[in-house]
Parts: sequence; C-alpha cells; structure tokens
Amino acid sequence: MNKNQTQQALYLDFDRERWAQLRNSVPLTLSEAELNRLRGINERISLSEVTDIYLPLSRLLNLIVGSRQQRGVVLNQFLGNRQSDSPYIISIAGSVAVGKSTTARILQALLKQWPEHPKVDLVTTDGFLYPLPELKRRGLMQRKGFPESYDTKMLIDFMSAVKSGEDEVEAPLYSHIIYDRLADETQTVRRPDILILEGLNVLQTGLDSPVDIRRPFVSDFVDFSIYVDADESLLKQWYIERFLQFRSGAFADENSYFRHYSSLNDSQARETASQIWDGINGPNLRMNIQPTRERAHLILRKGADHLMDRVLLRK
Repeated sequence: MNKNQTQQALYLDFDRERWAQLRNSVPLTLSEAELNRLRGINERISLSEVTDIYLPLSRLLNLIVGSRQQRGVVLNQFLGNRQSDSPYIISIAGSVAVGKSTTARILQALLKQWPEHPKVDLVTTDGFLYPLPELKRRGLMQRKGFPESYDTKMLIDFMSAVKSGEDEVEAPLYSHIIYDRLADETQTVRRPDILILEGLNVLQTGLDSPVDIRRPFVSDFVDFSIYVDADESLLKQWYIERFLQFRSGAFADENSYFRHYSSLNDSQARETASQIWDGINGPNLRMNIQPTRERAHLILRKGADHLMDRVLLRK
C-alpha cells in the first residue's frame, strides 16, 4: 500500500475550503500584532491562515478535551476518586523548517481563549537534547536532532511527572544562539489543563527501534498528535531561506555558536545550508521523522506558499 492509499484508508481528507467551514463561527481572538509575535523566521502566516486552519482545529481540540474532561468526571464519580489533575497532552511533530514552532504557539494562544481550559503550556523537546560536551563525547554532533541525541530518560521522566499531575515539573530550556541546553534556566510546568509538546521525534514508538525495547516512549503519554507536513524539496528550500535570514539575525549575535556563518556571502551561505540539509536534516527526516507521519491523529499539509492546503483527520 503506497502513501496515498494508506492516507485514504486512515484519514478523512479536507481541502482548505472544506476545513475552513468547520470553524462554525468561532471568533478570531488574535490580532495582527499578536500574530507577528508568534510568527517564526521565514513564516508567511496570515490572519486568514489562522481563520481557515487554526480556528477549526482549535474548535476540534476544545470539543475533544471537553469530552475527555467529562469522561474523567464520570469515571472519578464511579470510582469515588478526587478529580484528576492530569493534563491533556498534544504533540506536534514534523521536519526542521516546516513551521512546527509557529503552529504550536498559535494553537497555544487560541486554546487559552476557551474557558474550559485556560491554562495551556508549551514545551519543546530541544531542551532535552544532550548538552554539547555529551554530544561530542558520544560522537553525535553530526546527528544532533536524531533520536539518539536526546536524553530520553529525562524526557520520559518529565512526561511521566506531568501526566501524573505533579504540582511543579521542571523542563530544561534550549538556546538556539549558543546551540546548547541552558545550564541555569528551566521552565516550570504547574498543572496545566493542556500541555503542547513540540519536537522532531515525538511520534516515535517501539516500532522504530531495531531491537525490542520495553520502555515507554513520549508518544505513550500523548492524547492527540499533529504532524506538520510538506514535500522535502520545499523543506530544503525553506531551510536554506531561513539560514540566509539567520546571517543577519541569530548568527550575528556575538554569543552565537554559528557566528562564523554570518560573514558568508549568499552563494556560500546557500551551499553551506544545502550541505547541512543533505548531511543531517534530510537523512533525519527520511529515516526517523517522516516514517512516523501516519501515526498522527491529524496531518497539516503545507504547499509551496507556506500555507496549509490539506488537512487529514484520522477516522
């Protein structure tokens, strides 16, 4: 069964117009100024994208979370337990440069507007990458972002604590400037109604291991999963465009790990970015990220203009 046949069997397929109709008069709560603060580098997202794509998704998730919450109330009444403080966990996966972070920030902003779940936290798995000295010790500097470059135990311990409803759970923070985990800063998660977890490999399961690994995976803790998708040719193009913009932004910072890239001319920068994609990001996409796509509950498909043109919802 090829990719299209698999998707037809597993998913309801919506074009942009049909999906937008499912908004059902949900009001737009984001202003252009707020959207600008949420938009990522090289993202051309507009308020119409929020209206057509994210508002229907926000409505769907609100209904799903509400149903889960009501089921929990009924179950706790039956068992005589106190109300559970376990958050609803949404994961967002996809390639480097596809716009996962922007998707996560917009969803967080919209979901917080619903009165049923006003506390929505966002955590990225970047903070769970091994620190640079450990990556170097393990020989993983050229495989950063691959599954083996993450401190899986730390990430699973974090997910388990959050899902258990602990009062406060610390998540490590990552700096794209220094290209490393921050040693002295953490993010405190305090019993959110919803936790959004964004990262490259959050859909991985034991099926992805060449040997039988009897341990939990991040996906075991996730209630609803989203995969942001695009053709690899577009992803590589967007990665190169983002790299070019970083030369006068993050790369130019005096503390930047990549400061040596800031002096590259356009031709040199394009060649360098292309080599990084071909050597690291492309292989990681094909080997580890893309094969998990059909596990997602929802796939957001992007076209050449960065806009979503299809939405696939698991049946």
